[in-house]
Amino acid sequence: MSESFKYIVRLFGQDVDGTMKVPYALAMVKGIGYNTARAIVRQLGIDKDRRLGELSDSELKKIEEALSDKTIKGLPSWMLNRRKDYESGLDLHLVTSELIFYARNDIEREKKIKSWRGVRHSLGLKVRGQRTRTTGRTGTTVGVKRAKAAQPAGGGQAQSSQSSQAKK
Repeated sequence: MSESFKYIVRLFGQDVDGTMKVPYALAMVKGIGYNTARAIVRQLGIDKDRRLGELSDSELKKIEEALSDKTIKGLPSWMLNRRKDYESGLDLHLVTSELIFYARNDIEREKKIKSWRGVRHSLGLKVRGQRTRTTGRTGTTVGVKRAKAAQPAGGGQAQSSQSSQAKK
């Protein structure tokens, strides 16, 4: 490893391991999967077999700029993670906190308009049509009370007769 090697690289506001190969390191960022990372690397002309810590500052800046405007030029729309955005109608690719923010807003919008999905979200139930009869149960378990151990047939009567005689 050379002197300019960085073991930890700051990428999209989070620390990424510099010893990983570039596509795998990019996949550590929320919102970028391995296949998307490979496509980004290929689009920018960076060698996929290099380590992230070996990249120069200009190459790292090029990666961040590729996703800064929420689109990746040259990638097909089916590869982006937010197609036909509700507000703008554009195909976007969101990463890190933006992805979480947009997903939370979508859920809140569904709750507000009281769509089926919104109602299911607000009740804390499964949203995508899964069965709920036996799975997805939360909370404390409710079981059957176990009966007291059966007392021996003769022993129980003998004790009760002794106690009744003591009372007399």
